Amino acid sequence: MLLPMHLFFIDDSGDPSGSTTHFVLGGAVISEDQWHKLSDLFSVACEKFKVQGEIKWRLFGKKPRLGDRENPLSHLSFEEKDALRKLLLESIAKFNSVKIIASVVHLPTIHLKHPLISPENIYSMAYKALTERFQFYLQDLSRANGAVFHGILVCDRRNPGQDKLLRNFHQDLVKSNQHTTLRYSNLIETLFLAPSHQSIGLQFSDLVVGSILRFFESKDERWYDLIRKSIQGHSDSEKLDSYGLVRIPKEPWIENDAESRISPEPAIGTQSQRKPDYT
Repeated sequence: MLLPMHLFFIDDSGDPSGSTTHFVLGGAVISEDQWHKLSDLFSVACEKFKVQGEIKWRLFGKKPRLGDRENPLSHLSFEEKDALRKLLLESIAKFNSVKIIASVVHLPTIHLKHPLISPENIYSMAYKALTERFQFYLQDLSRANGAVFHGILVCDRRNPGQDKLLRNFHQDLVKSNQHTTLRYSNLIETLFLAPSHQSIGLQFSDLVVGSILRFFESKDERWYDLIRKSIQGHSDSEKLDSYGLVRIPKEPWIENDAESRISPEPAIGTQSQRKPDYT
């Protein structure tokens, strides 16, 4: 019996350079046997709202951002955009096997603890936490079913320099022989980097991380509540933290402290800087 491969589609929302309070990296884990069903729901939603082209969180705002005036959602009213977003997020929740794993970084606290930390180091910190939780998820799935499940990571492309750094960082993680490092025995191959406009999985993940960022940044539960039960390890009895939602740093965050907010020099052309909106 062939076991389904699990694909972890990863995207980001927020700005690790500091223009947002939080930075979110994460997305949806979709097994290959469920991918086509989720893809069909995506196509049905696009056909219903006559959408052609890439769907991104930033396009759902009331006013289009500079450069987004003509986009796949520009023909929709604000109410229609909300209906489309709701339909797509509910599609994720239809499948118990689709799990959400995400890292949420509180930037003021990180910058207070590490004043010179770079945006790329923040991205790497969040990525490492994701890979660990994905490996733990595959291990638990394997134990529960008495068979070994494997997974692949697929990440949204940024710029070539950043992609090279991330791919090398990934290889260092999975090939490390240090006894203090997690063994990624359930991961297959290297990290795959893909353009989001060609990946339905990445477009779903863009909506996932956008929903999580809006929840943490604006305390708006409307979209987060649609995916809450899909977060790996979630149960109604649990607090906000769950197995699949990694808070960075783990210690209490420093809230409402203006002096703790440090804005370092921005990294040039990061994916996050191109989409900091959390509408």
